[in-house]
Amino acid sequence: MSDIDLQIPTAFDPFAEANAEDSSAGSKEYVHIRIQQRNGRKSLTTVQGLKKEFSYNKILKDLKKDFCCNGTVVQDPELGQVIQLQGDQRKNVSTFLVQAGIVKKERIKIHGF
Repeated sequence: MSDIDLQIPTAFDPFAEANAEDSSAGSKEYVHIRIQQRNGRKSLTTVQGLKKEFSYNKILKDLKKDFCCNGTVVQDPELGQVIQLQGDQRKNVSTFLVQAGIVKKERIKIHGF
C-alpha cells in the first residue's frame, strides 16, 4: 500500500477561476445597464458601475434632457451610486455613454429581456 500514491479527491469549485479574476480589482470594470419591470407596462432602467470620478448628477441631467424622461441618483450600500431612469432606455444609455466618451463599448453589459 505504501508503494501506491493515493489521491484523495478534493471538492471541485467550478467558480474558482471566476473568483480569482474578480479579485484582481479594476482589471475588468463593467458598466451594467439593467431594466426592472414595475407594474404593467412601466419599467425602470438602472445604470451602475460608472467610475466615482464622474459627476453622476451631470450625467443624469444630460440623460434626462436627451431622452425626455425623469430619473434620479440612488445611493445603494452594496452597489454605490446607481442612476435610475424611467422607461426602457437601455440602448439609448449605452450609445450615449459611448458617444460621450465616458465608457468604451467593450465595458458595457446590457441586461434584461
